[in-house]
Amino acid sequence: MAKKRKWWSGLLVLSLVGVLFTGCSTNNTAGSSTNAPAATTAPAESATPDATEAPAADAPVDGGTLVTSSFSDIVNINPLLVNDTASGDVAQFVFAKLYNLDREGNVQAEDWSLAAALPEISEDGLTYTVKLKDTAKWSDGQPVVADDVIYTVEMAKNKETGSPLISAFDKVKSVEKVDDHTVKITMSQVYAPFLYALVQEIVPAHVLKDVKPTEMQKNPYGTDPAKTVTSGPWKWTAWKQGESHTLDADPNYWGTVKPHIAQVIYKIYADQNTEVQAIMKGDTDHISAIPVTQVEAVKADGKIDIIQKPGAQYEYVNFNFDGKNFPDGYGLFQGQKTRQAIAHALNRQGMVDNILKGVGALMNAPFLPDTWADPGDAAVNYDYNAETAKKLLAEDGWVADAKDGILVKDGHRFSFELQYNAGNSRREQVAAVIQQNLKDVGIEVKPKAIDFAAWIDQNVTPGKYQALLLAWSLNTPDPDAESIFSSKYFPPAGQNSGWYKNEKLDKLWVDGYSTVDQAKRKEIYKEVGKEISTDLPYVFLYQYGQAIGTGPRVHWAEEDAPEPSLGYGQFFHAIKWWVTE
Repeated sequence: MAKKRKWWSGLLVLSLVGVLFTGCSTNNTAGSSTNAPAATTAPAESATPDATEAPAADAPVDGGTLVTSSFSDIVNINPLLVNDTASGDVAQFVFAKLYNLDREGNVQAEDWSLAAALPEISEDGLTYTVKLKDTAKWSDGQPVVADDVIYTVEMAKNKETGSPLISAFDKVKSVEKVDDHTVKITMSQVYAPFLYALVQEIVPAHVLKDVKPTEMQKNPYGTDPAKTVTSGPWKWTAWKQGESHTLDADPNYWGTVKPHIAQVIYKIYADQNTEVQAIMKGDTDHISAIPVTQVEAVKADGKIDIIQKPGAQYEYVNFNFDGKNFPDGYGLFQGQKTRQAIAHALNRQGMVDNILKGVGALMNAPFLPDTWADPGDAAVNYDYNAETAKKLLAEDGWVADAKDGILVKDGHRFSFELQYNAGNSRREQVAAVIQQNLKDVGIEVKPKAIDFAAWIDQNVTPGKYQALLLAWSLNTPDPDAESIFSSKYFPPAGQNSGWYKNEKLDKLWVDGYSTVDQAKRKEIYKEVGKEISTDLPYVFLYQYGQAIGTGPRVHWAEEDAPEPSLGYGQFFHAIKWWVTE
């Protein structure tokens, strides 16, 4: 699984994502046509006016259960606290957003959006007026009102809440109630990605108004189905931890487009291999991440529809700069040359060729390849070169121990733990490559696989690790990455869990979102790419794609097919899908 990067900056969960596939066809899916029925011929007019016409053979039907799955359980589905893929998956079904993204990554007020129309934006770009539908309701029957939006924004921007949304909403100067269904949001400065920040689920003020920001993390809202009031087409009715979630269609759902599927079961499997076997046996209907090593076998099965193309994700190795995570408080990654040496020591292209089977693209900065913010050659590219790595390590003061060859500096052995999530077959293989590559230059790596939900909650979010192998799954198409690289956003009030500080970058992120001129932003992000690839808080590995697999029971019209280029695009327009037995 991947962490979900929650900033809806300058145009999504990352402007890097939506723009990424401009110019690519997004309406065609690979694989069989099981899930994209052909256009139907209207039935002939009945001879008798009162006769009931039979539905077209491939027309949507109501009822049935969709079984979708993952190999990681949720952490918390409270929209203020969602910070991982599994939690975000479940939230997609049970919460309505203010706005939604269309297939091309444009912000829209859809039938299932809470907003009635796109926001009115003042000429100076500082005021957004949002009008809510007067029909929207919570699952307890209470109306969705302006107070809910106000509460959500205020809690998101409060550092004491510990919300990953803080970087998207802390530029809000004020949020005011115009009337019960209208909200006026005034910014303290121009924030280019803010429209994407509004592609966001909100929480019910009438349920949470008495919860203090410091108490939100421990409140049962988001972890107890009975206490989690929602606003989407389905309700969260049961959670068997480590096994499954049950989501039932809300009979009182307010939208004019109703869900066809009566029940969604979100199953949790032990690992990716078990999950793949489950879809081939028909135990699950839809999985979002078929390992590339198994795609051909699944295709050969003949029953599974596969959609595979580059996605809104990139993988990385994250260094931790907080000495408290190391013995004697001695941080191993403080030297810039040391970090550069590690980048040279890793065979990133070999990972793409041999583990991803070529379905990936190398990255040198946190901007997806071929997007408008991609810095190209301005970013430093680290070729795979063990000799260069050894030279840089020696220049940074590391000396090989005579006994076993492991490097030592100031009495400290260069040995660290590399954490990743258990059950992820790709990361298991990548971690093994990293271990061998770094051993070749005198660095000892101890890979450690941890259950995803516990790992995110106990290690990643609070920044308690030495190094980790993880990915960002980008929810928006904007390139602003301040939330994960700026020293303004150390835990718990942000996603810079590696405790990285670079004052030049801190300023560049602000410069990048303080103008809406894309040409100017592009030049700023080119400078970001140069600086971040030189200083290396991460070793950026590669963009990769998740192969989405769907069994023969699940159907959709072509315009409602999953869209891998979008964050959560595996469930694109799921409200319109249907299942057959």
